[in-house]
Amino acid sequence: MSLIKSISGIRGTIGGRAGDGLSPLDIVKFTSAYATFMRRNSPVQSDVIVVGRDARVSGRMVLNLVVGTLTGMGFDVVNIGLATTPTTELAVVGEKACGGIIITASHNPKQWNALKLLNHNGEFLTDAEGKEVLRLADAEDFDYADVDHLGREQKNYTYLRRHIDAVLALPLVDVEAIRKAQFTVAVDAVNSVGGVAIPMLLEALGVKKVEKLFCDPTGNFGHTPEPIPENLTAISDFMRQGRADVGFVVDPDVDRLAIVMENGEFFVEEYTLVAVADYVLAHTPGATVSNLSSSRALRDVTERRGCSYTAAAVGEVNVTTEMRRTGAVIGGEGNGGVIYPELHYGRDALVGVALFLSLLAHSGMKVSELKQTYPQYAIAKTKLELRPEMDVDAILEAVKQHYAGERVTTIDGVKIDFDNSWVHLRKSNTEPIIRIYSEAHTMQEAQQLGVNVKQIVMKLC
Repeated sequence: MSLIKSISGIRGTIGGRAGDGLSPLDIVKFTSAYATFMRRNSPVQSDVIVVGRDARVSGRMVLNLVVGTLTGMGFDVVNIGLATTPTTELAVVGEKACGGIIITASHNPKQWNALKLLNHNGEFLTDAEGKEVLRLADAEDFDYADVDHLGREQKNYTYLRRHIDAVLALPLVDVEAIRKAQFTVAVDAVNSVGGVAIPMLLEALGVKKVEKLFCDPTGNFGHTPEPIPENLTAISDFMRQGRADVGFVVDPDVDRLAIVMENGEFFVEEYTLVAVADYVLAHTPGATVSNLSSSRALRDVTERRGCSYTAAAVGEVNVTTEMRRTGAVIGGEGNGGVIYPELHYGRDALVGVALFLSLLAHSGMKVSELKQTYPQYAIAKTKLELRPEMDVDAILEAVKQHYAGERVTTIDGVKIDFDNSWVHLRKSNTEPIIRIYSEAHTMQEAQQLGVNVKQIVMKLC
C-alpha cells in the first residue's frame, strides 16, 4: 500500500493499515489539518468549503468522510457531487468559500484516491501553505467544534452546467463557427466525470455528433487512466476508421486534454497548449508561460506572434504564479494542461476543448494539417537510478558547472538550452531517481541527447 504526502495534498491507495494507505483515519486527519489551516490563515471571512469528487469507486466513501470531518470542524460544506477539478475550482469562487477539496487521484489507477487542496481563489496551496498543512497533520494540532457549532452540508449539483455556460460565454469560443463546421467528435473519458462533462459541453457547442468511448462514470476505468498514447489504443483505432474529425481524451478529473487526429495518430499532449495558445495570441496578443519541461514550441509560436514567453518551475502553482507576474494571456503545462486566465487560473480541459474546436473551425483544416503548421519537436524521457550514497544536489551542481558555457536555468533542477534542443534534469520527490527530459526536432535526436547527457552525469557521479 502507498501513502504520499506532498504540498499539494495527500494521495494513496485505498485499504490497508492507517498510515500505509489512504485509510479513513488518514482522510480524517488530513482533512482536519486542512480545515485548521484555513481557519487560522484564510484571508476571507467565510466558514464555507466546497467539496467535489471524480467518479472513482472509492469517491463516495472518501467524500462522506471529508464532509463529516469538515462539519465536525465547524465548517459549512457545499457538496457539488461529481465534478471536474476545474469545476470545483470555479465553485469555490462562486460560493465565496474560504477553500475547497477535490477528491481525485488525477491520472493514477483506480485503487488510488487523493485530497487536493484549494485556497479561497480556487487555486492550489503554495509550497509554504502545503507544508504547514502537513505539519498540522503530523502534530494532530486541531480542535473539533462542540455540538452547538457543528457545520452543515448543502448539496449543489449545478456547477458543471455553470462551468459550461462560462466557457460558452468566453469571447474566443466561437459557438457559431463550431456549429457550422458540423464536426463529429470522439470522446474517451476513461469512465470518470469527463464522460458527463465533455459530451455535455460538445452538445452545447453545437457539435453535430458525439461518439462516446468509456463515458460511463462508474470509476471502473476502461484503460490505464493517464492520457498518453500507450493507454489510448481504443480511440486511436476508432479514429483510424475515419469515424470522427477529432478525438478528445481527458484524465479522470478533466484537467488534462489529449487530442487524437482524424487519422488515428496523436496530436501529442505538448501541442494541446501550443495550438490553443497560438489561437489565443492571434486574437489577444500577450505573454505566455509553461514549465521548464514543456515543449519549446510554445516559445516559438509566442515569439512568432511578437509576444514574450517565460518558463516556470514544474507544478501548476508555479506556472500560475508566473502567469500572474507576467500578465500572461495563456499558459499551462505540456501534459495537456491549458490555463486560460480569462476564465480562471487552473488547468481546464473544457476550456481546451472549446478553444481548440474554435481554432479548428476557423482554420478549415484537418487536425493533421493543422499540426504541421506548428514548429516540430519531440520530447524524450529517461531517468538515472540513484544509489543511497549519491548526493543529488551535488550531482546537479556538477552538471551545471559542466555546461557553464550554455544557457543554464536552475529554478527547478538544471535545464540546459542549446540552439536547437534542450535537456532538463530534476530530482524526483517520490523515487530515488533523477528525471531527464530532452527535446529536439526529431525523437531520435531527443533520445540521443538524453543518452548523451545521462552518460555525462554518470561520469560526474
